[in-house]
Amino acid sequence: MRNRLSEDLASGVLAEALADIAEEAAAVILPFWRTDVVATTKADDSPVTLADQQAEALILARLAERWPDIPAVAEEAVAEHGAPERPGEWFWLVDPLDGTRGFVQGRESFTVNIGLIRDDAPVAGVVTAPATRTTWRSGASGGGAFRRRFGDPWQAVRVRERPAAPVALLSHSMTDEEAGRLAGRHGCTAWQGTDSSLKFCLIAEGRFDAYPRSGPTSEWDTAAGQAVLEAAGGRVMAEDGQPLRYGKPGWLNGGFVALGG
Repeated sequence: MRNRLSEDLASGVLAEALADIAEEAAAVILPFWRTDVVATTKADDSPVTLADQQAEALILARLAERWPDIPAVAEEAVAEHGAPERPGEWFWLVDPLDGTRGFVQGRESFTVNIGLIRDDAPVAGVVTAPATRTTWRSGASGGGAFRRRFGDPWQAVRVRERPAAPVALLSHSMTDEEAGRLAGRHGCTAWQGTDSSLKFCLIAEGRFDAYPRSGPTSEWDTAAGQAVLEAAGGRVMAEDGQPLRYGKPGWLNGGFVALGG
């Protein structure tokens, strides 16, 4: 089965299948959006809704149908059952609804994230933004990154060369003072706030230049976006200057910066 996974990864079949799964999950999520959906609070004080739970159930079922021996680490399963041990050479990282707080508030910048990890590195990823009906994916091995509107053909995307006045994307939760200081640390003269893994994708398609993050994130928040951004020619670096890696204790990231050209 791992041979089949490797073949699907190399041919691009895997990325196409993940895009279809993520868009199917988007169809589960959208009926809950802007409908006064009720969020409950998990043990880590983060919100969860029926949209998160139903989308995750669908994603995990579809992955298991196609690649049954590849384990998955998924946000809501971890919240309910606790963090698993590192599952092996290959595993999925799944965030069925990244940006739940913004989703509950009616904002558009929430995403579905499915990333494939091999030997601690993301080797494939798909990010779908249900509200704008847009999906980004990595391609076949070395094959670049792509974006499509639901139902439309894929278009190649690539990071832009760093401009004279780079612009950063930052979390909405930061104060203006914090955001300005963090953006300036990475040479950015301006910044914009947005939610979720959408930040990786907007850099991947050449609209922004950096996404610095000082606070902790979970690995399922970043794996799919990192795969897309790296396929588009960008980088995601941990605080030690090395590429951001996966399978860490507690499934938590430290600080990092995602960069375009």
